[in-house]
Amino acid sequence: MVDYHAANNQPSAGGVQTYMEQENDWDRDLLLDPAWEKQQRKTFTAWCNSHLRKAGTQIENIEEDFRDGLKLMLLLEVISGERLAKPERGKMRVHKINNVNKALDFIASKGVKLVSIGAEEIVDGNAKMTLGMIWTIILRFAIQDISVEETSAKEGLLLWCQRKTAPYKNVNVQNFHISWKDGLAFNALIHRHRPDLIDYDSLRKDDPVHNLNNAFEVAEKHLDIPKMLDAEDIVGTLRPDEKAIMTYVSCFYHAFSGAQKAETAANRICKVLAVNQENEQMMEDYEKLASELLEWIRRTIPWLENRTQEKTVNEMQAKQEDFRDYRCVHKPPKVQEKCQLEISFNTLQTKLRLSNRPAFMPSEGRMVSDINGAWHTLEGAEKGYEEWILSEIRRLERLEHLAEKFHQKAAIHQSWTDGKEAMLTQKDYETSTLSEVKALLRKHEAFESDLAAHQDRVEQIAAIAQELNELDYYDSASVNACCQKICDQWDVLGALTQSRKESLERTEKQLESIDELYLEYAKRAAPFNNWMEGAMEDLQDMFIVHNIEEIQGLITAHEQFKSTLSEANKEREAIQAIQAEVQKIAQSNGIKLSGGNPYTTITPESIDSKWEKAMAMVPQRDAALQEELNKQNSNDSLRATFATQANTVGAYIQAKMEEIGRISIEMNGTLEDQLTSLKDYQKNIMSYMPEINKLEGYHQLIQEALIFDNQYTAYTMEHLRVGWEQLLTTIARTINEVENQILTRDAKGISQEQLYEYRASFNHFDKDHSGALMAEEFKACLISLGYDVENDKQGDGEFARIMGIVDPNGSGAVTFQAFIDFMSRETTDTDTADQVIASFKILAGDKNFITAEELRRELPPDQAEYCIARMAPYTGPDGAPGALDYMSFSTALYGESDL
Repeated sequence: MVDYHAANNQPSAGGVQTYMEQENDWDRDLLLDPAWEKQQRKTFTAWCNSHLRKAGTQIENIEEDFRDGLKLMLLLEVISGERLAKPERGKMRVHKINNVNKALDFIASKGVKLVSIGAEEIVDGNAKMTLGMIWTIILRFAIQDISVEETSAKEGLLLWCQRKTAPYKNVNVQNFHISWKDGLAFNALIHRHRPDLIDYDSLRKDDPVHNLNNAFEVAEKHLDIPKMLDAEDIVGTLRPDEKAIMTYVSCFYHAFSGAQKAETAANRICKVLAVNQENEQMMEDYEKLASELLEWIRRTIPWLENRTQEKTVNEMQAKQEDFRDYRCVHKPPKVQEKCQLEISFNTLQTKLRLSNRPAFMPSEGRMVSDINGAWHTLEGAEKGYEEWILSEIRRLERLEHLAEKFHQKAAIHQSWTDGKEAMLTQKDYETSTLSEVKALLRKHEAFESDLAAHQDRVEQIAAIAQELNELDYYDSASVNACCQKICDQWDVLGALTQSRKESLERTEKQLESIDELYLEYAKRAAPFNNWMEGAMEDLQDMFIVHNIEEIQGLITAHEQFKSTLSEANKEREAIQAIQAEVQKIAQSNGIKLSGGNPYTTITPESIDSKWEKAMAMVPQRDAALQEELNKQNSNDSLRATFATQANTVGAYIQAKMEEIGRISIEMNGTLEDQLTSLKDYQKNIMSYMPEINKLEGYHQLIQEALIFDNQYTAYTMEHLRVGWEQLLTTIARTINEVENQILTRDAKGISQEQLYEYRASFNHFDKDHSGALMAEEFKACLISLGYDVENDKQGDGEFARIMGIVDPNGSGAVTFQAFIDFMSRETTDTDTADQVIASFKILAGDKNFITAEELRRELPPDQAEYCIARMAPYTGPDGAPGALDYMSFSTALYGESDL
């Protein structure tokens, strides 16, 4: 037995072998089913006889009549139209095997792979092998060449059946077995091409035998298609034999192949209309997306430009949180929409150029440049809003600190002034003794020292109130009222002090003796007491710092203060020694003291008490300063952490921007390889997104910590966000350019070698690697490609015509996409308005007009209605009622007139 599997395992022209490997799926085991074997015997025998009768012969038994190979060779000569090798006429087995081998060799020469089918099985009358061989012949010579809309063989035949039977009720062709059992599909095929032969509306789905016999008889009588099937066999079988059905249906296809011209014309129109419908949908989608994006920008900018001030830091921080939510949640999808809008616009323009349609011009205000302008305005407002928020937080933080400090100092001052007016207005010196009056005078002098010491505090209160007014503090009215009250009271105290001093001095001449020790005590105790009060006030003073240098300055000042405590303690001990000396003199001289020091209310006990309080506040101040130092160290660490990540991200973005610039110029390989590489590169870039998010997290921590400067890096978060967005947009644009080149290549039939040549020529003259050629560079490129434009002057001749094509806007630059569009237009053919008009004329039966009924019959429903809605009534002299003008419609599709 000859093994044709090995003998024919070589590639064949036109992809025939590959197809036949896919279609050579007949299952020999199924032939064990008697019903299927019976159907195949009858169908294959009838099919063979339909061809053998052209040679004046036929077969009766398919496995017996082909055993000697003579009729098998004759069958192949009839269906191929070619002469086979001369057969051997001997009756011996070897002669028969040689004849069958010649037939099998001829089948193999047509690219058919015969697996395990040998001449011996055919000569021996093996039914399975014989039926398998005939099925292979049917596939190769009756079915393989069927082609419908870029599909071939079985799929093409099935698509042809579906198209032809689509308008018929109760017909749904999905396969070549069950879909044909009720017989309606056979009748629909005949009626579609010869409606005069079948009364389709009279057929019933519940009478399959009648339907099948009707179709078989009509086909045999009027279409010269022999009866290859039995209605009872098909109806009585759960699943009719697919090969028998395909063989019979292929006879219908070949019988009606004359109608293919009209179908081809309809297909051309469908293709053109499909392109136009898709382009219109893309235009509508662009307009809608552009309108929605511009409306979002229009609504967002007033919010970003709102400068309504708040009263507290918490309220401003709430605004800051809203802004952060806008940045991280609401804006990113809009960035993607903007990028997608630009890509959609470029893709649409490319498709319009490829289909010879006019360029798309968006409605006023919705150009890509308009959107970019609005986006630039949005980002400007966004930057200004963020700067204003940070400035307002600083201002309100400063205001809250000043207001608290003002009220603290005002409360201390009010506490000090309580009772002072009553003390200064009393007349106690009028009834006092000489010593008492002198004591009152000294006491008053001590009060004046105290009063002078408090002058600085009053000035501080006034200065704070002035600063609150300058910073527009919301409660300035109450602050001003309090400050005015303190100033007025201070003026009254000054006047009363001067008046009392004058009264005491008038009586001083009448006073003699005074206790110098009491006087010295009072003079030294008063300033020391005031110093302690000031020290306690400073130890309790609130502070706010923004960096390590400021807190270290406060710590240094505090250390300097602590270094003075030793001298202060000596002064306290000296003051206490004066009081001890008084007690010693009194005891040694037997003097009975009648109360405290007449010159001061400051007692030794009060001095010691305040001293203890002041000493207790020192470690508290130490702890507060150390806590703030730790906080500033933490903030500095945050700055360093952010700076490290920002410097890394910034360098990464810069490197990738430079790298994508080189890639777009230096790309090699096929466009698909380039596209795959670019998308892999895009995925690689997107994998860096966690680093961006990590940086956003550091940035949020810095803002929450109210850190406003960073000496460790020149990068800001805004700068890096813009850089990242530009990087993603650049990659998306580069991918879109390659996709558009693929569209151009596939639509125009440009070879990969031509694209390489175009790219090499373009890059050679693109000296600055800008991705575009200036006019002179483009002229030099054309000359290198063989165009005679060297002597053309600017604006004249062939070069001016070409520039009008590649640079319709007059920008002076030619992109690579425009360049390959021009080159493909020069070297390839495309659908034209004349071709579409010719196709419509075929559907109209050579008339100059077409009717709605003809359109609905020949075109799919949606495209037929599309044409009817847009075609103007035909006004020619040879018109008819309902006639439509397909000529002006076809011309309008290519922008040569208004639709």
